[in-house]
Amino acid sequence: MSEAELEQQPIKLLRTSESESLQKIRHTASHVMAMAVQKLFPKAQVTIGPWTENGFYYDFDHPESFTEKDLKKVRKEMIKIINRKLPVVREEVSREEAKNRIEALGEPYKLEILDSIEEPITIYHLGEQWWDLCAGPHLANTAEIDPKAIALESVAGAYWRGDETKAQLQRIYGTAWETPEQLEEYQRRKAEALKRDHRKLGKELGLFIFADPVGPGLPLWTPKGTILRSQLEDYLKQEQIKRGYLPVVTPHIGKVDLFKTSGHWQKYQEDMFPMMAEDEASAEAEQGFVLKPMNCPFHIQIYQSELRSYKELPIRYAEFGTVYRYEQSGELGGLTRVRGFTVDDSHLFVTPEQLDDEFLKVVDLILSVFKSLQLTNFKARLSFRDPESDKYIGSDEAWNKAENAIRRAVEKMEMNHFEGIGEAAFYGPKLDFIFEDVLGREWQLGTVQVDYNLPERFGLEYVAEDGSRQRPIMIHRAPFGSLERLIGILIEEYAGDFPLWLAPVQVRLLPVRDAHFDYVKEVAAKMQAAGIRAEADTSGERLGKMIRNAEKQKIPVMSVVGDKEVADNTLSIRTRASGELGAIAVTEVISKLTTAIAEHTIF
Repeated sequence: MSEAELEQQPIKLLRTSESESLQKIRHTASHVMAMAVQKLFPKAQVTIGPWTENGFYYDFDHPESFTEKDLKKVRKEMIKIINRKLPVVREEVSREEAKNRIEALGEPYKLEILDSIEEPITIYHLGEQWWDLCAGPHLANTAEIDPKAIALESVAGAYWRGDETKAQLQRIYGTAWETPEQLEEYQRRKAEALKRDHRKLGKELGLFIFADPVGPGLPLWTPKGTILRSQLEDYLKQEQIKRGYLPVVTPHIGKVDLFKTSGHWQKYQEDMFPMMAEDEASAEAEQGFVLKPMNCPFHIQIYQSELRSYKELPIRYAEFGTVYRYEQSGELGGLTRVRGFTVDDSHLFVTPEQLDDEFLKVVDLILSVFKSLQLTNFKARLSFRDPESDKYIGSDEAWNKAENAIRRAVEKMEMNHFEGIGEAAFYGPKLDFIFEDVLGREWQLGTVQVDYNLPERFGLEYVAEDGSRQRPIMIHRAPFGSLERLIGILIEEYAGDFPLWLAPVQVRLLPVRDAHFDYVKEVAAKMQAAGIRAEADTSGERLGKMIRNAEKQKIPVMSVVGDKEVADNTLSIRTRASGELGAIAVTEVISKLTTAIAEHTIF
């Protein structure tokens, strides 16, 4: 994976302050590691070694594979170097001098790096024994690194310059902190993150798979995973109907011309799947079709299919629309970075007078969704354009109006917010909701955007009260964002232990003996008729194993059924949320379950 690919990873393992002090520690530690590697393995050639979000890495060209045993040796050597208290010295040299020194070392990768560096050429020395081309920053002395606050984590393959046609290198990952306590906390959170990894839990819980014959980044949803998706979709659809949204469905492909008008083709072409053309001539003229990366141009066509009156506005179109992005294979990661994903997309067409009120209603919907999903630790980012960048479309006036509308909304609602300059979509500013999970990681979830530009590009109109033709304003919004990404986040946030209303299987009945099969089947059927997702375990396994299986599947409610339960028409209830509840009449269990599911509460 290249440096560029690493920068595009969407999720942080552990949020840090990324202070200058920590950057210096990590960058210096990377050089100490490279020095240690080259002392222990003289044939190893160094390439690049930057600091990262949680540590550092260095890429090496070495004829033999590094092992876990080698990493332990390298760390011991690093501690020796640190304890020698070597000064870290910066030196500026001419390009010719740098070239001569590199040739003397016999380091071809450094020569290639040198060609891409502008003067002045800076070199950092660790004592008098080792140096590398580097721009810094670094500590003044290796003694400033606490040897108890560093660790080497793993070895992975990496292509030189991220190019699969070039040399295969070995990348050693490490981490470095200011104190041993920080390292310990990082390692604890990392271990917890591995336990919560949605790819691991998704497989264990039987929610989704990836299949090589289908292709990377294209998840396949199992029956249980599909139930989970459907519950989320149904919940939001009901909330939208209450708020006057109108359902629409649009195709998965569209003409290139549509995306030229919207500006996506010009600004987003590299992220689209390659064009499908009917013949060579149409391909040369860019007159083919593409898989849609966005839903908004399609919703615009529905709006534009007839002349609208101000009396019809606001119009709110909503669709769970699947879109496609041509992500590089190295950028894919479980459900959080895929090539085909479903967006809970909606586009509102409003008058200027309606903008503020409709924007506030959208934010209210997003906050309601977060509350139902128990996602309460978030802040709002005002994602505005960078005035110095040329990647945006539209006039300054349109951008100022849109940004001011977002600013008014967050101030009126007194939301905790901050501005993110340069984070806007190319056609308009956004209000993004940044959620912090139980591991301190940050995820972008819901988003709402104000857009003056696409109505202008498509020539959208409505007939105003005075009979004149006016331009509507668009609001783009997606409370979930990507359904795939949201489910990946929820799996990790809940550690696979979904709340009752979301759980694919809500109740499992466990018969003590085969003689109780008929009773558990009958009760399960009654529950299913009441809309409860219940199963009767008639596998014939021992009771202890049935209980363990239900616990592994993290089923919210289970009941062990024996002679007494059959005789009394009761269920002995045990829940993950509240523990043992004792024997309860079947009718009462069904009543309480349906209420808890409908109200999104625990049983």
